[in-house]
Amino acid sequence: MINTILITNRGEIASRVIRTCRKMGIKSIAVFSDADSEGLFVNEADIAVHIGDNAPSASYLDQDKIIRVAKEQGADAIHPGYGFLSENTAFAKKCKDEGIIFIGPNAAAIEAMGSKSRAKSIMREHEVPVIPGYQGDDQSVERLVKEAKNVGFPLLLKATAGGGGKGMRIVHDASQLETKIAAAKREGKSSFGDDELIIERYIAKGRHIEFQIFGDQHGNAIHVLERECTIQRRYQKVLEESPSPVLNEELRTTMGEAAVKAAKALNYDNAGTVEFIFDDTTNDFFFLEVNTRLQVEHPVTEEVTGIDLVALQIEIAEGKPLPITQAEVISNGYAIEARLYAEDPKNDFLPATGTVQLWEVPQVKGLRMETAVKSGSEISIHYDPMIAKVIIWDKNRSSAHRKMAYTLRNLKCLGLTTNQDFLLHLFEQTAIQQGDYDTHYIANHFDASAFANKSEHQKGLAAIATTLYYWNQRNQKRSLLKGMPSGWRSNPYSPQQETYLFEEEELKLAYTAKGENQFDIQIGENEKLVEFVTVDGPHISFRINEVQHQVSIAAKGNKIFIHSPEIGNISFDKKERFPLKVVEKVEGGYEAPMPSQIIKIMVEANQEVKAGDPLMIISSMKMENTISADKDGVVSEVYATEGQSVEAGFLLLKVD
Repeated sequence: MINTILITNRGEIASRVIRTCRKMGIKSIAVFSDADSEGLFVNEADIAVHIGDNAPSASYLDQDKIIRVAKEQGADAIHPGYGFLSENTAFAKKCKDEGIIFIGPNAAAIEAMGSKSRAKSIMREHEVPVIPGYQGDDQSVERLVKEAKNVGFPLLLKATAGGGGKGMRIVHDASQLETKIAAAKREGKSSFGDDELIIERYIAKGRHIEFQIFGDQHGNAIHVLERECTIQRRYQKVLEESPSPVLNEELRTTMGEAAVKAAKALNYDNAGTVEFIFDDTTNDFFFLEVNTRLQVEHPVTEEVTGIDLVALQIEIAEGKPLPITQAEVISNGYAIEARLYAEDPKNDFLPATGTVQLWEVPQVKGLRMETAVKSGSEISIHYDPMIAKVIIWDKNRSSAHRKMAYTLRNLKCLGLTTNQDFLLHLFEQTAIQQGDYDTHYIANHFDASAFANKSEHQKGLAAIATTLYYWNQRNQKRSLLKGMPSGWRSNPYSPQQETYLFEEEELKLAYTAKGENQFDIQIGENEKLVEFVTVDGPHISFRINEVQHQVSIAAKGNKIFIHSPEIGNISFDKKERFPLKVVEKVEGGYEAPMPSQIIKIMVEANQEVKAGDPLMIISSMKMENTISADKDGVVSEVYATEGQSVEAGFLLLKVD
């Protein structure tokens, strides 16, 4: 029996494991870095131990430190969650050597699937369909180029040790090969310490369908149905659902049997996921990889089957046989998950940092919110930018989608830039509602202006809400002349004024108090009679022409964040009454678009560059981004160094 579990992870997955530990009567131990000292999971665990500074290598990836804490605290087992050490063969072996149960598959299975090349060979031997391509020991550029031409275009380069889209490149013609091979190798080396690549035929119209598998230590293996994860961006999943909208029972059975074959080929003995690429044009499917851990999207499977997958992991790690047979795995209803990220869809989905000043979740039947944030939580540069997983279960797909859209309209996450409006936009699309998409749907149909550009009406509501919010704050502080109307002027024709900046657009608002709670407000040519109703913390209510509006507001300095179901999310600036000194931009300068680490500098002083040439590779929140030249010129100065951490706005280099 396992009585104490140390969770070597952070955020929402740590909280998720703690909940099951509590349900099973198991003591939970959390470990945390400096940046996570105020994390929800730290307070939720029975014991929490500080384990190091913000760098994962000094905390969540420090194997010796984690083993030492586990032994000091008397942990019987370690749950790795996902990411970090969850698929690390050496760590699984080290746990076994130290007499600590690793809640995951055996080290041999992890090692076998750690290389995509070896994984494909094993699956081919056990008659699991494998996509045509090349995997081999000869990793010379010359051999890779030759094999790529044999596979044909388009093709996909993949780091054999990779995951999450890192070390992957699509190649459309031979002229791109050498450049993209070098880029994929470099990213594989920096992310996983291994630059080995495989080459695969690229399926242009594919769907990503994965099967949850479980094995025990007695030779039994089952699948726990499928999840479709086709809606992706840069190989990162955005939406996950079950059941898949394209699988009939015959296909589901065939793919499920292939997944179980994969599990038995590995003598698999815990939770895992067999991922397939499904060709929408032919109904063929091919093995992609096995994730030898619990998946981010596991709640989808839990919702449709009623099985606690974490509890099942723990029971199998204790040596118990699987408590269910394949025939007993039954799907009920439909579930979907959307990933809420701190990122800017208007700016190529670059990660964002900041403080979650307001976090409020609507009450919706069938809603499950997996998160590690609360009002006041910090989203930092050091870890993944995922804020929450929004999961909806309902009796069928259409009703679940309706509830998801309602949830996304009413969820309040204010204080930083998120993809919330983008997610809502997805659920409003006919193709998403009907399940008619492939893995390139976002790349081919994404249009930021469709949801990011707010109407004049929406901006006007945001300005009115902000004005009334600050008016109320000032009014509450008045101690003199309380009988005189707010904002009284000796000149009755001179209203009070505010100016708000929506990016580069100025919106001027003039208002005059008509009574205790009524105002004449003029925005441009439009004049409105507005009645202030109430303020409750960050929430304000007001009426315009007998229609009552509820708006939530968070402010940091002059930066305003607004949310309402009618407006969505919008951020803007309150303009200073007196102009501030503007920091002069360096002509030809390239600044860090976000807090980042410098991964690679690809130019040097006095080097000529052409428009589009890569200048520097930066990384933030586990995502690499390339800074490219926007015009021809000569590099005059490089101000950053490789490995350096910089703040947003840091001047990286200058091109004349």
